[in-house]
Amino acid sequence: MKSHEIDYEIKGHDIQFVEIELDPQETVIAEAGAMLYMKEGIEFEAKMGDGSEPDKGMFGKLFSAASRAISGESIFLTHFTHRGVGKSQVAFSAPYPGTIVPLQLSELGHSIIVQRDAFLCAALGTKISMQFHKKIGSGFFGGEGFILQKLEGDGKAFIHAGGTVIEKELNNETIRIDTGCIVAFQPSINYSIERAGGLKSMVFGGEGMFLATLSGTGKIWLQSMPIGKLIQKLAPMGGNSRKGGGTSILNTFLED
Repeated sequence: MKSHEIDYEIKGHDIQFVEIELDPQETVIAEAGAMLYMKEGIEFEAKMGDGSEPDKGMFGKLFSAASRAISGESIFLTHFTHRGVGKSQVAFSAPYPGTIVPLQLSELGHSIIVQRDAFLCAALGTKISMQFHKKIGSGFFGGEGFILQKLEGDGKAFIHAGGTVIEKELNNETIRIDTGCIVAFQPSINYSIERAGGLKSMVFGGEGMFLATLSGTGKIWLQSMPIGKLIQKLAPMGGNSRKGGGTSILNTFLED
């Protein structure tokens, strides 16, 4: 299915949102709860599937929903369609401070692999599927690494990175990265998990026990502040009130 052609504008700085402009009958799909606002003429519907394969039967839709559930995502995607006249807009916000990255899938070999919670929204026609690593060790030690999502299509997709996004292009090179800092990479990139040096470095080095290794030729996207690391830094700051009933700084941050 050919993806709908959508226009967009990314707004904001520390906590960004993307405003999608739709022509009549154009549709954008998004993660449940990502919508910030929508203007007149936009209608939405939660569906069990991304709509990239309209002829897919109920069994296929159930399998897709089960895959999303395993990856920790909602089994439903929300479809926003412009049913009015002229142009209208719908906006989607990032779930925590960071950067929204637009990806033109047709310029990236029509597919990209992303961290399971990185996907924000995409033009209708984008296929979203679960992606497993070949090596089971990546699942046990890779943190967010075992189950990823694969985005396929020829249109626009938008992903979210915590903090600042770093885009690099490897040319038959290898780079070692904190496992939580990977946002996305092209399928031509090989991914594996390795020990972070000797036993002393693993226990006292502060970099975790394992590092991700990306090698090959292609583009990768990294994030400077993954949400897991942010929570770890905030957690020790809260909580220990004198009577045990105080609200921690972490809880306050999450509630905001």
